[in-house]
Amino acid sequence: MNLSNQLLQYTLSGITIGSIYALVAIGFNIIYNSTGIINFAQGDFVMLGGMIAVYFYENIHLPLFFACLISVVIVTIIGILFERFAIHPLKNPQVITLIIITIAASILFKGGAMFLWGKDAYALPSFSGDKPIHFFGATILPQTLWILGILFIIVIFLMFFFNLTILGKAMKACSYNKMAASIVGINVKSMVLLSFALSALIGSIAGVIVTPITLVDYDRGSLLGLKGFGTAIMGGLGNMWGSIAAGIIIGLLESYSAGLISSGYKDAVALLVLLIVLFVSPGGIFTKREVHKLKTF
Repeated sequence: MNLSNQLLQYTLSGITIGSIYALVAIGFNIIYNSTGIINFAQGDFVMLGGMIAVYFYENIHLPLFFACLISVVIVTIIGILFERFAIHPLKNPQVITLIIITIAASILFKGGAMFLWGKDAYALPSFSGDKPIHFFGATILPQTLWILGILFIIVIFLMFFFNLTILGKAMKACSYNKMAASIVGINVKSMVLLSFALSALIGSIAGVIVTPITLVDYDRGSLLGLKGFGTAIMGGLGNMWGSIAAGIIIGLLESYSAGLISSGYKDAVALLVLLIVLFVSPGGIFTKREVHKLKTF
């Protein structure tokens, strides 16, 4: 394989990885827009999505489609229960309190997954087989097309939901001004619940589509959560399109550094770029300077 084909292969791999980071970042953004907090359990929704799908596929022997569907439903319910029992009962909590709660939930989800499934890594079969598709000297796994297609569908759905539905517009109103939204009759608590449900839904979908490529274990959510959070910060918290662009950039940087330098440096390169972005433009590189605003604690 010549250099141009190698670069194309690295590019395709980077886009695949970046799409997963973008999905995780979108989950972060949905909750941030509604509550102003960072949900550090978001990566664990991804992990649970993959783990539960593996359980229903390998142990209950359900067809792959139904195993993935049930997993998405269960993780969405977990997200709803998490909000109802951990976030909803609090009266006017400080943002830092809510963030600590999400960190505690992440530890709980990780410990529960280790208790139930152990420390082994698990895999799901690809949705459309493993025969690679040849593309100008490079190869694409069919699962990659599933990842890109599902990311596209989720983005279209969110655009429709937030711009053309009453619930979506209510959530957007809460993100701008919760007090004003409450005055005009919007149930802010219900919008927060919906944001956690949507976030868990998207996280679980990311989990089931990435497991055939990267495997999944009890600790996988931590790294995905970190990368997704970095993607959200780089793209500008609350900025969906910025998250997608940032995810692709981070994915490409990881892929190029792993292929051209060493796989041991791919995480370091991504984190280094994130630190540079935070130093130069704390609000993200895809957010206008006049609207940069990060909550301080």
